[in-house]
Amino acid sequence: MHREIDEKLACSLTAETTELLPYLPYLLQDLWELGSNPRDMIKLMKKHMAISRSTKVLDLACGKGAVSINVAKELGVSVRGFDLFPEFIDYSKKKAKEFGVDGLCAFSVGDVNEVVSAENGYDCTIFGAAGNILGSPQETLAKLARTVKPGGFVLIDEAYLPDDESGENVKYDNYEFLYRRQWLNLFESNGFTLVEELSNTEEYDFDSDNRAISARAEELIAKHPEKRLIFEGYVQSQLNEVADLENTVTAVTWMLQKK
Repeated sequence: MHREIDEKLACSLTAETTELLPYLPYLLQDLWELGSNPRDMIKLMKKHMAISRSTKVLDLACGKGAVSINVAKELGVSVRGFDLFPEFIDYSKKKAKEFGVDGLCAFSVGDVNEVVSAENGYDCTIFGAAGNILGSPQETLAKLARTVKPGGFVLIDEAYLPDDESGENVKYDNYEFLYRRQWLNLFESNGFTLVEELSNTEEYDFDSDNRAISARAEELIAKHPEKRLIFEGYVQSQLNEVADLENTVTAVTWMLQKK
């Protein structure tokens, strides 16, 4: 079971092998936003939720806390974030203090597959760019549904294949992208209503991120030359993912409401 979790975790962070897991915090140390766009999520929450001081938000696979911290800062709500990397959680706590929201944010190390069974009754759950760490799309949606109260919201940062696109054109082969119509069917079968969809609302500097990751990979190669192929493979997987986002798949933030 532990190996299965490691494999899902590696995949969620675009790692081709679990051997890379101990090195991911080093490779990603220059990035704060790990895939998700806090501004889009805040925009959707402001538009569709009745925000108050009693609003509770759960952030699963919160990474370094960029979404949690910005949500707490902008909306004044309580956010509970979980991630499996202690280094990410330590960084999140540091950034929460820096932003003056350490009283609103609570970050803990935890396996989100266990968290979804223990945490419930939230007004909103965020699942940002975490891939299949909770299982298949069907399993993921079923687990997310358990964490929010009736009428509560789920924010998902994902990517899908346009209905007229061929999956054969996908370069990043460590994740199976669904077509949009397949996602819509899954929302309905898991008791969700699609409230709004935001696609590519702002330009993101992928090149800067990839340069930073490549530089850290070179440092690791110098220290561990026997693992060169693993580190180079990670850099290439990042490039493949960006190529897909720019040419093949559609990045999207979905806001769902539990019926």
